[in-house]
Amino acid sequence: MNIHPALHTPLCDMLGVEYPVMLAGMGTAGGYTLTAAVSNAGGLGMLGATFLGPDKLREWIRKTRQLTDKPFGVDILLPSAIPKDIDLTKVKDFIPKEHIEFIERLKKDHGVEKAKMWEWPMSEEFGRSQFRVVMEEKVPFFALGLGTPEWLIPEAHEGGMKIVSLCGNVKNAVRLKERGADIIIAQGYDAGGHTGRIGTFALVPQVVDAVRPTPVVAAGGIADGRGLVAALALGAIGGWVGTAFLATHECFVDFIELGMLDQRMIDAYQRKLIENDEEAEQITRIYSGKTTRAFKNKLNEIWDKSGLKTLPMPLQSLVMGDFVQGMMEKGEPEYFPMFAGQITGMIKKVRSTKEVMDDIVGGANRILNEYLPKTAKINR
Repeated sequence: MNIHPALHTPLCDMLGVEYPVMLAGMGTAGGYTLTAAVSNAGGLGMLGATFLGPDKLREWIRKTRQLTDKPFGVDILLPSAIPKDIDLTKVKDFIPKEHIEFIERLKKDHGVEKAKMWEWPMSEEFGRSQFRVVMEEKVPFFALGLGTPEWLIPEAHEGGMKIVSLCGNVKNAVRLKERGADIIIAQGYDAGGHTGRIGTFALVPQVVDAVRPTPVVAAGGIADGRGLVAALALGAIGGWVGTAFLATHECFVDFIELGMLDQRMIDAYQRKLIENDEEAEQITRIYSGKTTRAFKNKLNEIWDKSGLKTLPMPLQSLVMGDFVQGMMEKGEPEYFPMFAGQITGMIKKVRSTKEVMDDIVGGANRILNEYLPKTAKINR
């Protein structure tokens, strides 16, 4: 393929990759198989490590290296607001009585009273333990969603690691620049998973202007070559792509070994991606306490009728986790969180990761080499 020069952006040189495409770090989807596949296809794979303890994270980093000799990174969630001294053994004591009663009643009504206890050990110490592993394993890129603690970037730079930080508004983008982030991901409302309130087309150029010369990568609504070219036109130097890679053979599979997914749920998830349109999702706080875009389901309806308020992260996750895990084990997809962006109407089938990458890059290349020059000529 004769690649247009515009597709070799500064991001390619920063990351040591062929194409300016980064895999979004998806904590229940982007395992080592998908990460390696994206890197092998010419982009930058990002290992979704939010739920991985240090030992499992080290194992997955090494498994990724067995599958690729290309650069890749690690992505976690580490909100700046998480208390430093939280006692993980007592965190459930902060959950209100009415929330506990609601979820216990829900578990009983759906026959999952004995669902395995689900824990999300989110704390600064847990994040530090993940960070130490990434440093020790000399992974060159570390991405963080929902905030970047002040202590992290100086330590990362001292160890030669570049920090990729996500934001959903200009204010937080400026904060990330001041803290020294190497790459800022401007993630628009269009995106799946944790997302903000501002659309991608409005957000990206404002962030680019506010943080220049810090490089910006666009996220939210990028599924093919048109999205990548649009991101570049808005001033970004690449695209952060998640939902498009959910409908691949390499996605999700490694999370089976963690007990977070099984094949029935993966099949149901990917059917939803293929069969639904751009209005099939909604913004909700019921899974983590933060705003997330996920497919509408029965669990949303039940929660809305309860009248309960969602709790702050990580308490909301602890409220819902046992029930969601139990329903996953029963094979009930309508009670399981399936995160996706608004580009779902563009997904028509499950493909290989390489096919998705070739479609994004090939489509962008055709636009730059053929469509835009032809259109400009016609309009003269």
